[in-house]
Amino acid sequence: MPPTTPGLHHVTGIAGDPQRNAEFYVETLGLRFVKQTVNHDDKYTYHFYFGDGEGTPGTNITFFPWGDRGRPGEFGAGQTRVTTYFILPESLDYWLDRLESNEIDVAGPTERFGETVIEFDDPDGITLALVASADAPDGQPWEASSIPATHQLRGFHSVTLAVNEIDPTANVLTEGLGYGFEAEEDGRHRYRSAAGGPGSIVDLVKTEQPRGQMGTGTVHHVAYKAEDTAEQEQWRDHLASQNLRVTEIIDRKYFHSIYFREPGGVLFEIATMGPGFTVDQNHDELGTELALPEWLADERNEIESRLPSFDNPVDAD
Repeated sequence: MPPTTPGLHHVTGIAGDPQRNAEFYVETLGLRFVKQTVNHDDKYTYHFYFGDGEGTPGTNITFFPWGDRGRPGEFGAGQTRVTTYFILPESLDYWLDRLESNEIDVAGPTERFGETVIEFDDPDGITLALVASADAPDGQPWEASSIPATHQLRGFHSVTLAVNEIDPTANVLTEGLGYGFEAEEDGRHRYRSAAGGPGSIVDLVKTEQPRGQMGTGTVHHVAYKAEDTAEQEQWRDHLASQNLRVTEIIDRKYFHSIYFREPGGVLFEIATMGPGFTVDQNHDELGTELALPEWLADERNEIESRLPSFDNPVDAD
């Protein structure tokens, strides 16, 4: 019996300027800056995590801000088109007003699968959406957010993936990850994980565009939840049986990860629920200063000297 995933763990994009990126997600969207670290595969690049008050898996959008050396990406097939968050239905007008007051262009509101949706882009062009839904989870509010707890983002609702052909990616979702087909509307194919609940939806849309090019303004990968490394080993065996090339388990300090690319081109990750962000900082200190894994601790001075200058928006006051 293959394992099943409850759904999305995190989404990771590529940003340009780290200052602009952090200020948007903390000050405009009201998320907590839960971890400031570096890309373990490129230690002279920041890795930022933004989520709810606890940094709960299923709420965190993360970024590699490439800064001035970053090349612009080109959206196309094999990429995430939209990352969608829950809000409460009574929060829709609040968010429309807030986005307008920040001079952010909004598409919608529109109806999709019986839910009200608005879409907008972050400063690098990554498309986000908010779904006003009575099914929005309670979440863990961030007390220091500029947004009242009632109106804060409540974790991931879904991701929308753009592919040239629906069936190969759909097969990985259903046979590989245990999702089931739920509905189709206006060319959007909806799949939901067997566990259901928040973050359990993946939508597939067909595009005629060629394969996208990774760079600033694009999503790098989408991660799904696994309980622990024992379950990850089950995932590795199962995905290999589906003729997917899966990495070894990699220690990412705050979780362990495996990666594979589905046939449509999207990079998938399966990440464990722990140990979590408080493994190297206490709850109140999350995101306030650069955290490095122990294998990079001896290089702190060199790493800090080569990272772009950055004023943490958490400490801006």
